[in-house]
This record gives sequence, structure tokens and C-alpha cells, in this order.
Amino acid sequence: MPGERWLVVGLGNPGPEYAGTRHNAGHMVAGLLAERMGVRLRAHRSRNEVAEGRLAGVPVTLARPRSYMNLSGGPVAALSAFCKIPPGRIIVIHDELDIPFGSVRLKLGGGDNGHNGLRSVTRALGTREYYRVRFGIGRPPGRMDAATFVLREFSAAERRELPLALDRCADAVEILLAKGLAAAQNIVHAG
Repeated sequence: MPGERWLVVGLGNPGPEYAGTRHNAGHMVAGLLAERMGVRLRAHRSRNEVAEGRLAGVPVTLARPRSYMNLSGGPVAALSAFCKIPPGRIIVIHDELDIPFGSVRLKLGGGDNGHNGLRSVTRALGTREYYRVRFGIGRPPGRMDAATFVLREFSAAERRELPLALDRCADAVEILLAKGLAAAQNIVHAG
């Protein structure tokens, strides 16, 4: 139904030591969306930073869990229950190793692909049927372990492209809210 509230969640790790890392792409996009909404994320009893407003004319509760990535599900489920927003109106923004840096992909449901934040959210919500906006971070170089790679800061070359890539990802969230999944995929995946 039009006018129903959505929950948009940017995954990441709390604290300044993680702020610029690849695993915090979701946090970064949520911060950008808060700027676009003209609101500030504030501490909420659900263990999230939360703001309310509109994106693409749609009422949105925007959130960043204040837990570590692998414990994201508890805060997401708590806020979903608090706001009475079902999984079918939840969008989770997260970093994705299997997508080239700066590319954005949208989907509904599916596996967690080894992403501990998604695994935690799926477990806490009891379903995989929520939307994902996937921010490509690419594969680790050489034999570097994926867990090490995601906790590293973006490279100098990536940092130059990062503002544009984050903008594209934030745009994708707005297009998804405005037009629905199929139309948004046609627009975003063609870009």
C-alpha cells in the first residue's frame, strides 16, 4: 500500500576505527541518505541509530545498527518489531565481495553468501525475504583473506571514486522505494 513505512538499514561496524572500511559501505550509504532526508541519526533503544523522514516521497525509518556486523540481526529485528514493519518492507544495504567495486545490485531474498551481517539479520528476522542493496567492494587481492579485506580501508584509487559510488548506491535505494524491484533493477543494473 502506498504511504506505508519502510525500514532502510545500513550495515557496518560501530566506532571510528571501522568508519572507512569496506565492511562499512552500508553505514556510509545510510549516512548519505540521512543527509538527503535532512535528518540526523540518533541513538534509539533498539540498539540502532535511527532517523525518520521521507525518501522518494515514501515514509522511511533509516537505521544503522550499533552492534558489530555479525550481531546486526538483533537490532534490526528489534526495530522492525518496534516500528511494526514486516520483512517485506525492509531494505538492507551491505558490502558485497562478488560485485566489482562501485557497482550496485538489488535483490529480494537469497542466501547470505558468507556475509555475517546478512546471516545475523536473516536469523533474527526468521526469513530471507527482505530487500538487499548490495554495494560492490570487489574481491581481495592475491591470497588475502576475505575477512581481512573487508576490514581494510578502501584503496587510494577507490577512495577517489567512493563519493560517486556511494551516491549511486543511495540513488538505488530511492529508485527501489519509488518504482519497485523489477523497475529499479532495470535502471540500476543497466548503469
